[in-house]
Parts: sequence; C-alpha cells; structure tokens
Amino acid sequence: MPPGILKLLSLLDLPAFVEGRYLDVLAANPLATALSPRLVAGGNRLRDVFLDPAEQAMFPQQERAAAALVAGFRESVGTDVDDPRFIELVGELSLASPLFRELWARHDVGVLSGSVSVQIDHPQVGQLVLNREKLLLSGSDRVMLVIYHPDAGSDAAEKLRMLASLASRATLDR
Repeated sequence: MPPGILKLLSLLDLPAFVEGRYLDVLAANPLATALSPRLVAGGNRLRDVFLDPAEQAMFPQQERAAAALVAGFRESVGTDVDDPRFIELVGELSLASPLFRELWARHDVGVLSGSVSVQIDHPQVGQLVLNREKLLLSGSDRVMLVIYHPDAGSDAAEKLRMLASLASRATLDR
C-alpha cells in the first residue's frame, strides 16, 4: 500500500477504503469501518455481501448490489481465470451462496470504476443514499480507491456527520 494513499485515507472526512482486484479490502479509514464493520483490512467484499447476513441486511436492494459486485469482479479479474486466488474465491462462494452461483452463471461483466448511487440501511443512522466512486490507482494492478459521499445538503450528509461523530466517540471511549 503506497504511504501516500494511507495518508489520504486518514485525511478524508468521508468513508473510504482501498480494494484489490479480488475485492479484498487493503486499507480503510475509520468512517468506512463505521459505515460497515466489515470494511477493514483483510476483509473481502464478495465474502461479506454473499456470506454475511449483517452485511446483506444493510443493502435493501441486495440482489442488485450483489449483481453489480459480481459483474465488477469479473471485469477486474479479466482473463486471468487460472489464478489460484480467483479459483479459490469463486469455488468458495459457488458452494456457499446460491445467489452467487446464479449471478456468476450469467457471465455479466461490468465496469468496476466510476460513480453509482448506493442505498444503505445502517443500523445506527438509518437509510443513507450515497454516491460511490471507484478510482483506479495509477501504477497498480487494478487497485481502487473507493469513496462514499452524500449529495450536499442531503439527509444522508447529516446522517454521515452523525455516524462520524458516533465513530469518533467510540474511538475516544476505548
């Protein structure tokens, strides 16, 4: 992980994390972890979305979110389908998740970078509609900086400030 990216993550007042080509979380800032406790280094977005009921509950449009994630994963891996990490991850998810099997069989390929609107039902602050940006880090093997941000003046902006405050208090209480 480039030190400059770690510095940037720590300075952002928005939920942000870095993910690798297999959708592994490589680094995350505290507000990203407050948004989802599974957004921590060492986590994997595919495993979280398909195997973790708490993560699934956060996405009211879970099948749509899962389909986009699988299509982006397929694009990220490209033709490198003989890679042992890829084989292990697809095999594990295919055995454990009927939804993953169904979506994987569709062979959809999606764009991994860019902006999309994401609806999240957060257990502490309620429904958030956030924009998710995925920015390809130059000089990397499909490593992305992922940032969630609300529209200015929106209800989600206020709820995100509340979540940041809650996360800050929790850190101070430790």
